[in-house]
Amino acid sequence: MFERFTKDARAVVLGAVGHAERLDAETVEEQHLLLALLDREASRASFALMSLGLTERRESVEQALAEARRRGGLSRADTDALSGLGIDVSAIVSRVEEAHGEGALESSPDSRGGGRNKGWWSGFLGGRRPFAQGAKDLLTESLRIALAQQDRYIGDEHLLLALTARPGVPAEVLADHGVTYASLRRVLYGGGEAKAG
Repeated sequence: MFERFTKDARAVVLGAVGHAERLDAETVEEQHLLLALLDREASRASFALMSLGLTERRESVEQALAEARRRGGLSRADTDALSGLGIDVSAIVSRVEEAHGEGALESSPDSRGGGRNKGWWSGFLGGRRPFAQGAKDLLTESLRIALAQQDRYIGDEHLLLALTARPGVPAEVLADHGVTYASLRRVLYGGGEAKAG
């Protein structure tokens, strides 16, 4: 599948590995792909993010992702659902951090099942951080989006669209900053400029 990735999309994947390494994460997660997309310049995804006003708010995006990591990767929707059951995630985070130090609940090494990276990614990445299942699913979703658009290659714009199409922290953070699947499609494929909102 990697042969179908454009130069920009490949750079995003490698950038995500770099972000995972800098954040000392044992696996490459969807959030790392989002951070790598924010690093891009002069690509379709960077154009879309700039058009929607996200590039000026990178610090806010990074803070929101860091807060989600601190909650063990739980999205706000997850936290709200637990709150509805009488579970105060903030109180749990505080107590765990009192006992084990700040950031103690940050996402553990691919707790969703994965182990060592296998398949076509391991050859390309040379034994670096494995991709968590969510990140692998995101890459597969980007292929589906490219095929649905009748594009022959997977570009960084398809990775960005896939981030907004899947539930989870990155989609929630993007939506909070006015970047949704619908707004991205308008910017990328028609309808002119979309406004963040």
